[in-house]
Amino acid sequence: MSFLSSFFKKESSVLGIDIGSSAIKVVQIKKKRGRAVLETYGELALGPYAGIEVGRAASVPADKIIEAIKDILRESKTTTGLCGVALPLSSSLISFISIPPVPEKQMAEVIAIEARKYIPVPLNEVLLDWSVIPKEDSYVNEEESVKPEKQGSDVLVVAIHNQYINDYQNIMAGSGLQPSFYEIEIFSSIRAVVDQGISTVMIVDMGARSTKLYIVERGILRASHIINKGSQDITLALSKAMSITVNEAENMKRTYGLKGGPEYRELTEIITVNLDYIFYEANASLLNYQKKFAKNVSKIILTGGGVLLKGFTDLAKISFQTNVVYADPFGKLETPAFLTEEFAQAGPEFAVAIGVALRRLSELE
Repeated sequence: MSFLSSFFKKESSVLGIDIGSSAIKVVQIKKKRGRAVLETYGELALGPYAGIEVGRAASVPADKIIEAIKDILRESKTTTGLCGVALPLSSSLISFISIPPVPEKQMAEVIAIEARKYIPVPLNEVLLDWSVIPKEDSYVNEEESVKPEKQGSDVLVVAIHNQYINDYQNIMAGSGLQPSFYEIEIFSSIRAVVDQGISTVMIVDMGARSTKLYIVERGILRASHIINKGSQDITLALSKAMSITVNEAENMKRTYGLKGGPEYRELTEIITVNLDYIFYEANASLLNYQKKFAKNVSKIILTGGGVLLKGFTDLAKISFQTNVVYADPFGKLETPAFLTEEFAQAGPEFAVAIGVALRRLSELE
């Protein structure tokens, strides 16, 4: 009977949930003929749930987040509660540590001891996860690679406060969802936008409140940095300098961006000043990585709603002096061909939600 129930079972759908600082994004996918197929997706601004404008980062109480999740699930016509959930980078502490040569069975204990130096709270108050970063030699010849106990190891350590996870669990329960995991948004983005290969890339993720930088080598996170300036800072700067409302500033920013022409010179100058600061900080992180590891970053991948500003890529290419592309996470899904252009434009905003959904779908296999 179990064989028959397995044989006739329906294709299962899963959700990726991304609760950002200014909006919630959801993506529902399923596996069909060996491919991940998009079923539905949606986005809902959180500003109105906190009594502020669309596009602004919002501090929303749990009951309002639950209400917003229910609203976006209904509007998107989702049909499943099976999901994974992305946690914001700001909720975690990510460290790169080095440990001395130790037997593999002692590695967890040594990592926990070393991690205490970087985590400002007792370890019993956090969820601690770690991953050994492969040595360069191990990519060349795995059979001849030196074992950790002979040369030591570099380790990626991630810590999330237990209370933060508990809060999210309560929100998911109140929303009627059944998440099987919570993961930091960094890893969701990497899964969705970085292709397999040996090149080193930087992901620039510009949200409403901040801009996150991730340097990824061979699909593995090697460095991360948060710039405390995002797309809402541009809107607020426009509102103040031009003596217009926040809504008017947001609309002008979205309508014209850096492409407004001579009659919108002040708009262009204000946006440029704010982006120049972000690009300066990003270039500093880029140069620091290249100096430390003697490796060039071959490509900049743009994600997050803030990078959709008109003219953003032109300014980014001038600043970074390297290949700059928009993330295309929908490219990893089977989607309607006649909507290809729309998905390409929406891609940067849905990278995290798609990355979460892809991991949840893989768990069904």
